[in-house]
Amino acid sequence: MSALWSVWRLLWRARQATMALGALLVVAVLLAGAGLLSLSGWFITATGAAGLAGAGAVFNLFGPSAGIRALALGRTFGRYGERLLTHDATLGALTALRVDLLRRQARAGLDAMLRLRGAVALNRLTADVDALDGVALRLALPLLGAIVTHGVVFAALWAWVGLPVALWIIGTFVGGGVLVLIVTARAARAPSIAAERATQSLRQAVIDLIRGRVELIAYGRMGRQTACVSAADITARRALRQQDRTDRAAALALSFIATLAVAGAMVIGSALIANHRTNPALAALGVFAALALAETLHTLRRGMADLGRMRDAAGRVMERAETTLAQPSPHIAQGGPGLTVTALSYRRVGAFRAIFTDRSLTVAPGETVAVAAPSGAGKSTLLFVIAGLLTPTTGDILIDGTAISAMTEPDLRARLTLLPQRTALVAGSIRENLALSRDDLDDTEAWAALQAAALDGVIRAKGGLDAPLGEAGAGLSGGEARRLALARALLRRPRVLLLDEPTEGLDPVTAARALHGIRAYLPDAAILTTSHRSAELGWADRVILLT
Repeated sequence: MSALWSVWRLLWRARQATMALGALLVVAVLLAGAGLLSLSGWFITATGAAGLAGAGAVFNLFGPSAGIRALALGRTFGRYGERLLTHDATLGALTALRVDLLRRQARAGLDAMLRLRGAVALNRLTADVDALDGVALRLALPLLGAIVTHGVVFAALWAWVGLPVALWIIGTFVGGGVLVLIVTARAARAPSIAAERATQSLRQAVIDLIRGRVELIAYGRMGRQTACVSAADITARRALRQQDRTDRAAALALSFIATLAVAGAMVIGSALIANHRTNPALAALGVFAALALAETLHTLRRGMADLGRMRDAAGRVMERAETTLAQPSPHIAQGGPGLTVTALSYRRVGAFRAIFTDRSLTVAPGETVAVAAPSGAGKSTLLFVIAGLLTPTTGDILIDGTAISAMTEPDLRARLTLLPQRTALVAGSIRENLALSRDDLDDTEAWAALQAAALDGVIRAKGGLDAPLGEAGAGLSGGEARRLALARALLRRPRVLLLDEPTEGLDPVTAARALHGIRAYLPDAAILTTSHRSAELGWADRVILLT
């Protein structure tokens, strides 16, 4: 429950004023419903009694009628306002929470990011946050409304009808209703979690089917993947049916509790009338109040049926939200312009040996330095550490004399750009992919970067900057996609550019043109590249062997 409580506090703080007003309207709507039904019952009974007594001519019809109309209109408008405010506050708070979680995930470190399967992680995070909309709408606010409503109704029944009726009605609803809700929450916990996870598995299976349809058809595996989707669908439906059976059983039990409360109110009210301790109209008020209070429990029922799903999601969300990020070392060394790396070492958490130790290098503005080593020697890891994506075990990294640990993230990314081996493109136009690097991109800059990456001719042949790309850059070859990512990196105009085998997969002529274009586009940048290709090693001013 602590995770759910933490989520509720986050939601409340995110939209405190709107949520508070929504909570007041929840209480007002429930009280208006109880008052409307109670007053109507009293009015009907009192009117009939007055007619039987021959006092119908002097009975005040207008006051109760006005009260009924006021309560009916107030309940209608209050319900509309409550739904509007509480949903707006909840959705706004969940949006802020989702963005915060994505930001934390992006700052979680390269090791954690590389272990993620992007679609699965995003699907899981989105589903978890969506599951939490019930924390406010189906749990916290209805619970608050039920507590206040029962308290007010108990006081009113005690004052107008009698303590025995008040005790019976409130005791039945609180005792029996709470018992049913607790049993429902426990019985539905496993089915609700299973239903959520099965739904996610189904969604992922469908995504895999759609994304891999070409390969599945080509290798004759479409039938098997379709069978997996069908199996996931059957599992999800079975879990949802089980949860629905629990929910319907709870609805039946709560209806029985309400019937018991009404029947008891009628019996006790009749006894009070016989003993001349109340009159038929007020006794009817207690009966109709019991009918009205059933709404408070049925509102909570669905929340209890989804409680297991919400707790499961809240645990994962709060684990992400409360993750503490590693703090950089406070030690700051001294260095000159360009890139300076001093006594750098890196060892993964739990690893027996370091990937590299005591590495030092400098790259002056306008200089190109290549790091050469066999595959697996740690070239890419070195670039990741220098880029601030991995925290070094020891050592200092400085740009223009300032340690990157002393820079804010925006400042560091404005000065340094990394082009890794694995690059990412999005579905959209060439222009939209390039515009990810900067907001104020114009066509002249875009074509200049494409020319520097030796890709301008290819893009013109495909239709220009507005040529569409499919998911993950579909429509470009591997080398073309890599050069588009290179052009996007160049548009950042960094003071330090890190390149991880930038011409891998390119023919010698295209590779030479791209390397020349990089330096021509960024004449004053300090460029550090890793490579084992002779073209890139020959392009560099100096070569450092990483052994």
